[in-house]
Amino acid sequence: MRVAVAGGTGAVGARVVEAARERGHEVVSLSRSGGVDLEHGTGLAAALAGADAVVDTASVSSRSAERSRAFFGAVTRNLLAAEAAAGVGHHVLLSIVGIDRSPYDYYAGKVLQEELVEATDVPWTILRATQFHEFARQIHGAVTAGPFVLVPRMRSQPIAAREVGERLVDLVEAGPSGRVADLAGPRPEWIGSMVRRYARAIGDRRPVIAVPLPGPGGRAQRDGTLIPDAVAADHGRETFEQWLASLVPPR
Repeated sequence: MRVAVAGGTGAVGARVVEAARERGHEVVSLSRSGGVDLEHGTGLAAALAGADAVVDTASVSSRSAERSRAFFGAVTRNLLAAEAAAGVGHHVLLSIVGIDRSPYDYYAGKVLQEELVEATDVPWTILRATQFHEFARQIHGAVTAGPFVLVPRMRSQPIAAREVGERLVDLVEAGPSGRVADLAGPRPEWIGSMVRRYARAIGDRRPVIAVPLPGPGGRAQRDGTLIPDAVAADHGRETFEQWLASLVPPR
């Protein structure tokens, strides 16, 4: 099977590429480094020639609802139009748990993205996942105040990006399935604790302070909105501690 991966160099996209190749699929990474601009559609027609499925893991670094909607709206419309023209038979979207209950800021774009996919004639599958273990590394040190590392006060049920990538390839192989069960990690965690443990593991002793963000989006981060129903969700195997141990082996 020929599989195109949007955002194929990102945290999850790279895992999709790796898992698909390990299973014998031909993989095309849709990224700027490969000559494809998803937001403007440049290079998509050639890249999707002969593709059987597209996995969309593309992302943007922004907390602005306007910017998020602009990015995800453009990328999704461009992908779906190019897929329809190329005869691609399956669009697989990676989304986020709880976005319909917290359609603010970054999540506003993901809500729009799901709406566009659900309205298309291209057969589709949507997988919602929680934040990744790797999120702790991504936000560590991104915002500081003097000697303090600031992170949002947020509850999640983090999962390894590797397991998300593997599940997305499972879904490619299964064929169009609509909205499938949410995917979460083994247990809930506070993001502040995750970042603090990650910082200590790499030798950073700066204090990590969890700051409650204002507004309904910030409240949703704290009150469990972004954690899935345990009965309705599938769960990964690797805990955050196991991921951390594999990242920073004991000395």
